Amino acid sequence: MIAFLKGSVAAVLPPSTAYIDVNGVGYGVTMAQSALAKLPPAGEAVTVLTYLSVTENGIGLYGFLSEEEKAMFERLVAVSKVGPKMALAALSTYSPRELADAIAAGDVSRVSHIPGVGKKTAERIILELKGTLEESMASLFSDEGAGAASADAVALAGATEALLAMGFTSAEAEVALKGAPEGAGEGALLQYALKRLGSR
Repeated sequence: MIAFLKGSVAAVLPPSTAYIDVNGVGYGVTMAQSALAKLPPAGEAVTVLTYLSVTENGIGLYGFLSEEEKAMFERLVAVSKVGPKMALAALSTYSPRELADAIAAGDVSRVSHIPGVGKKTAERIILELKGTLEESMASLFSDEGAGAASADAVALAGATEALLAMGFTSAEAEVALKGAPEGAGEGALLQYALKRLGSR
């Protein structure tokens, strides 16, 4: 599984594709239009959270700039007859918070505004996600906002990648980073993890 890509923006091809250069390997990532617009200019560093979809029709790599966006995408594609394309259309139309609020309110009209989503599909999305969506997304929709959650996720992903590059296993990295101070940058997280690993 590809959990994230950390590299630089090689190219952006609207309406939904970005090429991310990771150590000379170019990954084609499909993203919501709103996320694509937030990517830095070509050549600048970026970390993209990813979801790898493997179906009988092929393999697709989908990218996100925040944990909220990825979590909402995963919940949407779990709904019957809602595929990645429709889930990205939803995230291009509404922010994760706006979509969660519309689903929680049972607002069929707002959900139907998503391209490709008719009344019946909107009703199905609300029926399958209302209630459970609020519980699963609550920790992400903190008072600190989406930016803080995204920054924390990027820092954690970077520290994890550094530990793996040093030869530690993913299990060791996960345990070492557990309980790390909130809001810490990648460097601080790495120091925290190495101190814990060294004290064993």
